Amino acid sequence: MSQISLFDSLSLSPQLSRAVSEIGYTQATDIQAQAIPYLLEGRDVIGRSSTGTGKTAAFGIPAVECVDGGMKRPQVLVLSPTRELAMQIALEMQKFAKYKEGICVATVYGGASMTDQIRILKRANIVIGTPGRLMDHLRRKTLKLNDIKMVVLDEADEMLSMGFVEDIQTILMQAPSERQTVLFSATMPPAILSIARQFLSDPQMVDVMEGQEVQADIEQTYYYVPRAKKQEALSLLLQQGGARRALVFCNTKSMVDELAATLRRQGIRAAGLHGDMTQTLRTQVMKGFRSGSTQILVATDVAARGIDVSEIEVVINFDLPQSFEYYVHRIGRTGRAGKRGLSQTLITDSGQAATLRRLMRFTGSEIAERRLPTGKDMMKHAVAKAADETLPLLEQGTGKAARMLVNRLKGDEYSGLDAEQVALILAEKLIGGDSQFQTLAVPETRGGSRQNFRNDYSGAARRAKRTGRRSGPVTSAGRSAKHS
Repeated sequence: MSQISLFDSLSLSPQLSRAVSEIGYTQATDIQAQAIPYLLEGRDVIGRSSTGTGKTAAFGIPAVECVDGGMKRPQVLVLSPTRELAMQIALEMQKFAKYKEGICVATVYGGASMTDQIRILKRANIVIGTPGRLMDHLRRKTLKLNDIKMVVLDEADEMLSMGFVEDIQTILMQAPSERQTVLFSATMPPAILSIARQFLSDPQMVDVMEGQEVQADIEQTYYYVPRAKKQEALSLLLQQGGARRALVFCNTKSMVDELAATLRRQGIRAAGLHGDMTQTLRTQVMKGFRSGSTQILVATDVAARGIDVSEIEVVINFDLPQSFEYYVHRIGRTGRAGKRGLSQTLITDSGQAATLRRLMRFTGSEIAERRLPTGKDMMKHAVAKAADETLPLLEQGTGKAARMLVNRLKGDEYSGLDAEQVALILAEKLIGGDSQFQTLAVPETRGGSRQNFRNDYSGAARRAKRTGRRSGPVTSAGRSAKHS
């Protein structure tokens, strides 16, 4: 993503400039560079941008700037599809408002104390919430929109897909007509365009999706496995990769629960995240993932909105996503903070292979075929890991108990085992038996498949280079993805 000097040239208040500088913003991302000047002018904006492009700052900085800290009534309203994303936006807003006196940010969402929310709403001038809970407060008259200056619809396509269209329309109709409206969405389906026509006034279009669907520092790979062996394949990838923090995507809540439970039985620190969980449990899960006590987070697309963890080493698509845009959102969560990321996708049949080819045309980037690790690969990995963990013990020194054990094994009671026999016994106990390295049998990809993928990608890349645009239409990932 190109970086453009911007923040020094903006006429921000000294308080906001200080906060932005303290956060470490010296250069703006594309969405920030294009959207912030329009928003500071008071213009309505439609922004098309994927996850990880810095869009919270794109609307958050102008939003904080327009708030009068001396007025203890809501002046900025941000609608978010999920509680996690609402909480993440609130954290960012509080950073921007750190040195601006009188700013109070309220976050409202279902599953939390209504009493606490009512209390903070009495003094809040920035309100961030999910549509359903915002409607609850409007009905109770604990939230009034009379003084709203700016309304932001973040992840608008996701809110519509979750059935919030009527709530959004009601909220926008209750807000003052003389206001600024900002709409951010990864896709622009007809329902989004309809809302834009109805509620936005002469909006400026900011589109940073074109030709850059996937960051260059993410290695994209796929594995061809039998459908019945997908869970085994996932376990192999996690064992081989050894990632400290990984994100696994499924399309259904039931599969999230099943996978997380399976991984825990295998001794992997895993947790699930989906919309049917209570807010308290979801907060606990995210706290564990951020702290590192949870190694693997298994999630649905909707529940994962708002996850902002910079140290995710690998994203695994256990299920193909239900749209190509979801794929971009998913893998955009790795390869951050200047580090190289990795995405791994499991496909099970020729229909999904065809979907993957269309996905490559859509993104203009290659998804390379890889083979699952063999038993020999896993054995070498386990031996190398055990050696790396064991050798430092020589420097630390061994205790009396270890020496007593070796002497006992070498004594007459055990027929005087020699040093090599003792070492082998202890190594077997440390590593475990060879049976653990019997991996699933995966049929070879059908002849010509790999070359077809290469030819398909090369053609897409050439077309993208000629036109300066991404290849392929914005379409869903198709029936095979939905039923994976």
